[in-house]
Amino acid sequence: MIDLYTWTTPNGFKASIALEEMGLEYAAHPVDIGAGKQFEPEFLRISPNNKIPAIVDHDGPEGRPISIFESGAILLYLAEKTSKLLSSEPHQRWLTVQWLMFQMGSLGPMLGQAGHFRNFAPERVPYGIDRYTSEAGRLFQVMDSRLAEVEYLAGDYSIADIACWPWVRPIERMGHSFDDYPNLERWFDAISERPAVNRGLAAPRV
Repeated sequence: MIDLYTWTTPNGFKASIALEEMGLEYAAHPVDIGAGKQFEPEFLRISPNNKIPAIVDHDGPEGRPISIFESGAILLYLAEKTSKLLSSEPHQRWLTVQWLMFQMGSLGPMLGQAGHFRNFAPERVPYGIDRYTSEAGRLFQVMDSRLAEVEYLAGDYSIADIACWPWVRPIERMGHSFDDYPNLERWFDAISERPAVNRGLAAPRV
């Protein structure tokens, strides 16, 4: 059994979708970040950076429990645990890992800033809005160009797609439209139809 501590955010959905895709038994525990629950001592013992998601696998390596925070680390751990959605063939494996790192290092941080300045900042900051809206568009174009060549980011469906897909969902809130990124839209729609993805979106049920 895996305990998943999460909330209804792109990073939270990455973990629940992966758990569903890999067929792992888990219990989802909502951590209401709007109410500051991520700062409670019990959660900080699992995730010292006070960020969701985090997991506790009670059947970890060598049969011992293990807790993991950071969504990218969780995806890698679950893929290793199940031997699913991350190839053991070196070239394919590193192709997947580099697109996972693209999400962790670029897509997530930049779209997070775009979402903040466009939708949540207490005052309008034109420079911030323009800077991160433009960067979001650049990253969407990177993905669109890649997806003109392959069906999924690493060729086959993988943890790289699971990492990126939830961040593309609010594309219009980032000031963009799928009309400008047809290959990205095709990829997004294909993943949207996966039953495991839709089950993952329902966790936690809040």
